[in-house]
Amino acid sequence: MSASNEALLPQIMKIAREAGDLILTYYHDRPRLDIAHKADESPVTSADLAAHELITASLVRLTPDIPVLSEESPAKTMGERHHWPRYWLVDPLDGTKEFIHGNGEFTVNIALVEAHRAVLGAVHIPVSHTTYGGSLRTGAVKLNQQGRQVNIRSRPLTPYRPASVLVSRSHQNDRTQQLMAQLDRQHPLSITPVGSSLKLCLIAEGMADLHLRTGRTSEWDTAAAQAVLEAAGGVVTDLQGSPLRYNTGASLYNPEFIAQADPTVDWLGLLGEA
Repeated sequence: MSASNEALLPQIMKIAREAGDLILTYYHDRPRLDIAHKADESPVTSADLAAHELITASLVRLTPDIPVLSEESPAKTMGERHHWPRYWLVDPLDGTKEFIHGNGEFTVNIALVEAHRAVLGAVHIPVSHTTYGGSLRTGAVKLNQQGRQVNIRSRPLTPYRPASVLVSRSHQNDRTQQLMAQLDRQHPLSITPVGSSLKLCLIAEGMADLHLRTGRTSEWDTAAAQAVLEAAGGVVTDLQGSPLRYNTGASLYNPEFIAQADPTVDWLGLLGEA
């Protein structure tokens, strides 16, 4: 590939924004929107499919030597992924339930995975026209609707304030609530529900401290936002403390994981003490 990963970041942020603009044409024209359900009962809409086509075609033009795996890719492509040392991992519309409900908390996710690690990522929020980007080598940025770009950094946890915890708006369960109650006994928590990969981006820009996920997620749900958060100084691990990695087994589902702004805080140790 001729371009470095760092040179690719502005280009994938641009592709994510273009996909977001396309998604908004469906968001603001509901009669145009077709909704179906996959085998696992998760919803898929005509906006998901249109964004998938746009992103896939754009990435193939940009880097014809790097394969693309999207949530809407055919099963054959998903089966071939184990032979890829690097590939684009895409969720063309993360938070489809939030999109259908009309609350604005949905995103476009594009990540570059190399040697099982998300090394580059872009997350775009169509409704606010805000884009987050991250490269593990150069750091993380946020681009607003006016085109102003700023560097972002996750924040340290301080002992005098509650930890701000973001939880899934549509996928909370009893286990998550139990673990949150355990942590709250060790360090006071302030809990806010937020949809899609926006949670990790808010942690990356210093707006929150923690996200704990025990429900099922797929690799395309997390890769781009993980790249942004880790580029901003945070960390994402499974509940045994191992880094969250990609394309390592037969399943495309993630293990339970924790995303935190301050890597020096031993949240898993606090769970063990509860």
